[in-house]
Amino acid sequence: MHSTKTLLLLVLLLLGFVPQTLRAQAPEPPLPVEMMFSPQQLYFQMVVKKSFAPHSRFGFFSVATYTTGYTSDSPDLRIIIPVQFSYAFGKGFGLMAGTDINTHAGFAPIVGPQHSYASRKILAVTVVSYTLNASHDLKLFGLYEYKPALAPQWSLYTRLQFFYNHTLQENAHNRSYLYLRAGLKRGPCIVGIGANLDRFGPHKAFQDHYGPFLRWEF
Repeated sequence: MHSTKTLLLLVLLLLGFVPQTLRAQAPEPPLPVEMMFSPQQLYFQMVVKKSFAPHSRFGFFSVATYTTGYTSDSPDLRIIIPVQFSYAFGKGFGLMAGTDINTHAGFAPIVGPQHSYASRKILAVTVVSYTLNASHDLKLFGLYEYKPALAPQWSLYTRLQFFYNHTLQENAHNRSYLYLRAGLKRGPCIVGIGANLDRFGPHKAFQDHYGPFLRWEF
């Protein structure tokens, strides 16, 4: 019950960050929501990528993630919500500023360059961010999807998503992950198999989780 309430709060909090002007434009890009079920934990992810207007250079991007075990007292509870407002210079390149909100480090402002490309088959987003906090974290994030058509109503869905956080103050690894997905897409629904490979701390303690995932593009 505790995990369900936290997940609902995460969704409402993220949607509250999106200005109404971003949600009022048409046609709307999809808002993908995903859940992966491994034997040890539940993983939730929601991606929001929108422009303020159809031809505006200003945009909003966030990849909100929620991880927890299946018990109310699970020590694996992790929530990360990057909130990034960006300005596009051209050819996919831009500059973003915003904040990172997470259960371990709290609130920290961020700034950095980004690049994005989107087509019917491909989505590619790369963000470099510098955290304006005491530890001066430098972060690299990448999200890459490939969705070729297999039949009139079916597509292959593959995704590679990575994150690397290096603490400059201590010159040490802080957090990194590699998330992989492969499945089939029909309309707004995607089902398949996923792998979450995580490393934590300066000694890069390793955790791996595998299981089916369900994704819906609202």
